[in-house]
Amino acid sequence: MKNGVFSNKFLIKYYHSDVVFGYRTKIKHGFKLPEETVQIRCKESNFYRLVTAYRQFAHLKADINPVSFSTPSGTIPELVPERYGLNTSDKVHFSGIINNGKKEGTVGEALEFLKLVYGKHISAEFLHLENEEEVEWFSKQMELLQNVQLNNDTKRSIATELLKSQTFDHFLANKFSGVKRYGGEGAESMMTFFQEVFRVSADDNLEQIVIGMPHRGRLNFLTGMLQSEPVKMFLKLKGFPDFPTHYKATGDVLSHCISSTNLQINGKRLHVSVLYNPSHLEAINPVSMGKTRAKQLSSLDGDYSQLKGKWSDKILNIQVHGDAAFAGQGINQECLQLSNVPHFEVGGSVHLVVNNQVGFTTPPDRGRSTRYCTDLAKMISAPIIHVNGDYPEEVLKVTRLAMQYQRKFRKEVFIDMNCYRQWGHNEVDDPTFTNPQLYKIIHSRSQTVPDKYAGQLITEGILTKEAAEIVVVQHYDWLSKELLQVESYRPDDPCFKNQWQDYSQAQEVITTWETGIHPQLLTVIGNKSVSYPQGFKIHPHLQKTYIKNRIKKISEGTKLDWATAEALAFGSLLYEGYNVRLSGQDVGRGTFSHRHIMLVDQETNNVHIPLNQINPEQIGYLEVANSILSEEAVLGFEYGMSIENPKNLIVWEAQFGDFFNGAQIIFDTFICSGEAKWLCSTGIVILLPHGYSGAGPEHSSCRIERFLQLTDSKENEADTDNVNVEVCQPSTPAQYFHLLRRQMVRNYRKPLIVVAPKTLLRLSAATSSLMDMVTGTHFLPVIGETVQEHLQIKKIIFCSGEHYYALYEKRQEMGVKDTVLVRIESFCPFPVLDIYTELKKFPNAIEFIWSQEEPRNMGAWSFVKLRFENLFGKKLEYCGRGTLPAPAVGIGKWHQEEAHHVVTKPFEM
Repeated sequence: MKNGVFSNKFLIKYYHSDVVFGYRTKIKHGFKLPEETVQIRCKESNFYRLVTAYRQFAHLKADINPVSFSTPSGTIPELVPERYGLNTSDKVHFSGIINNGKKEGTVGEALEFLKLVYGKHISAEFLHLENEEEVEWFSKQMELLQNVQLNNDTKRSIATELLKSQTFDHFLANKFSGVKRYGGEGAESMMTFFQEVFRVSADDNLEQIVIGMPHRGRLNFLTGMLQSEPVKMFLKLKGFPDFPTHYKATGDVLSHCISSTNLQINGKRLHVSVLYNPSHLEAINPVSMGKTRAKQLSSLDGDYSQLKGKWSDKILNIQVHGDAAFAGQGINQECLQLSNVPHFEVGGSVHLVVNNQVGFTTPPDRGRSTRYCTDLAKMISAPIIHVNGDYPEEVLKVTRLAMQYQRKFRKEVFIDMNCYRQWGHNEVDDPTFTNPQLYKIIHSRSQTVPDKYAGQLITEGILTKEAAEIVVVQHYDWLSKELLQVESYRPDDPCFKNQWQDYSQAQEVITTWETGIHPQLLTVIGNKSVSYPQGFKIHPHLQKTYIKNRIKKISEGTKLDWATAEALAFGSLLYEGYNVRLSGQDVGRGTFSHRHIMLVDQETNNVHIPLNQINPEQIGYLEVANSILSEEAVLGFEYGMSIENPKNLIVWEAQFGDFFNGAQIIFDTFICSGEAKWLCSTGIVILLPHGYSGAGPEHSSCRIERFLQLTDSKENEADTDNVNVEVCQPSTPAQYFHLLRRQMVRNYRKPLIVVAPKTLLRLSAATSSLMDMVTGTHFLPVIGETVQEHLQIKKIIFCSGEHYYALYEKRQEMGVKDTVLVRIESFCPFPVLDIYTELKKFPNAIEFIWSQEEPRNMGAWSFVKLRFENLFGKKLEYCGRGTLPAPAVGIGKWHQEEAHHVVTKPFEM
């Protein structure tokens, strides 16, 4: 490098151009080109280095911020032609860039074109893509955008949607001045994004779109483009429920409203679903992905063999983000990691970041450490298009480009639409407290985005002033008429339609569901569950200790363990036509190496799932989804799958029980409250391995107490089936078998939390027989004991789970004769009648004890105590560990002392 300019020698040595390589090759083989030819070819290679620099760095100078404090300043060295030994007057060939078809010209002419493409109101980052074909395709399409000409009808359509969005905000500001509506003012161009997404989707014969989006501009979108009834929204604003009051529900706030509607786009039907979202930003994203995948699988009519290559053709996932939330919420990193993982991919989501350039009150320089809020997308090599939201036509163009990329490569793509927030975080907020400079610029704007664009079309003679006014007046009048209907409006029933039509909300009683299976079918399923193809190289340990043992136990009909019971439950559901999906970290093998529901060939690494081969006419399909090391996004994904189709049994297993902590937002805002807020049913099953085996504070407890706190179980009344979530702790494999089957055979769906075992997985005492699972059997909420000398029983110890077996063994060891053990298998619904039945057996019992292995301030103690004493009028004593700040001690000797105490003390009290 000399005087800041790269020498030709340097370029010939390092620049990877075919021209340069061709020249070097000829030198190597003894050929010599004229000096003039060498200079020309070096100039061409230098020129393409400059072109590449514009594709890579021009976004730093682009005019993409409508409310910037200052225009991008300073020289970017990579964009200076002299850096490459070029002058603007130098003649160059244009091959490789699209410049209105010109084949050659000057460097200056090329720079003007590149500035127009990459440095005006649109720019992009795509050179980080790892696939060369994608890079070349993207640069070509970016440079063709300047040739895109919108017809007048399209321009008028854009103006119409922008004006309708603005009119909606003005209407609510006038009629409901104190309401937090999270309007779209400043971000109206997002309507243009949706317009183009719908048009391209229809043209490409997509059938459904699933949208996850936050609250900003949501109501504008629903009442405008999706034609949702504003009267339903006004009903909420007036303080009334927007659902029939015969449902057990609590409702939700205005900004979480949804729509599921059929649109006619260019004569084609397109179904659009906007999902319910909580106020926890970005939490809806994995849910929308899961629902999208469930729809994709349903569209295959059970033929999962078509999954790869065809499954994303008809259903598209759209995710809308806020800038601060996308950069700040870790769930987005988890979702992006899921995007290309088998069993979680949805064929590429299209992402729109509505970049308000402030998060609540936090400016970007304090809200993230990256230049752009979208930099996270680079981790999966997703292209990012930046666009100035003040220019809706440019937004349309980049949307078209993003959709073309998604349809061609089936990968994630991002649009970063830079806009602004006309008001504060909501319409009753004052943003000038913390963002005075930004809002000085915003408040000084002479025109809004809709008015500015409509004015532009009026000036160009494309739209008349009268036509623009008609759009505003008609939309305002329509909203006014809808408002007048509030008093007479009766909400329609939004629930249990289409694939949910045979289901209902649970009853206000406790029901028993027969879940047993014919013994011959159980035998067939049990044997099939460990079968594998000829030539499949099974692990020798599995062949010896797993497969042979299962076949032997199935043949004898006894000593069936948990993994066998689970396989029998899954297999029987598959046989009956249900689909089953088991998801979580290492679930195929199981955390405790007990399940092995998928077998791996030891030589080829091929996977075989025996339960998918029960019989040739099998309809149900088992999907084993070994997930990434994530809880929140994965569980959100599974929840999304569960709400789509009631005939899919979705099971998520935490690696250890307390790993649910990482997904607490999903439990709080979706699983445990979704039905109450939105009348949205789910039958998802959560397996949480639990047990005090000396593992220390972190891997002992699934925090039963937290889930019981989240239930709406009554303290002084008998529970019904219509609780928000069921919490059960089965103590035998047969009980687990019946729980899984019960989830599907009922005519309603409820989420099920299973306090799952660890040491019981291989405990010989904790096994079942085939007869425990045959026709006529069912889940038992309470398991008591039958003794001949029932009048001699003075003490009843209530317990649950693995603790029962430790108490049983200690009772035998101590020779206690006056005490019985009663297992509570279901905490919620609380089994009042079953407990009453056990109490009646022993009329002379005077002591009632609750014994648990969890600390006193944890476990089920406080939950059981209130209900037992309120409903039976008897005093219940506690026996177990004392209160602790952590779930368990981490000192081995202390654990042993506590373990001895909790099984001995109940018999000594």
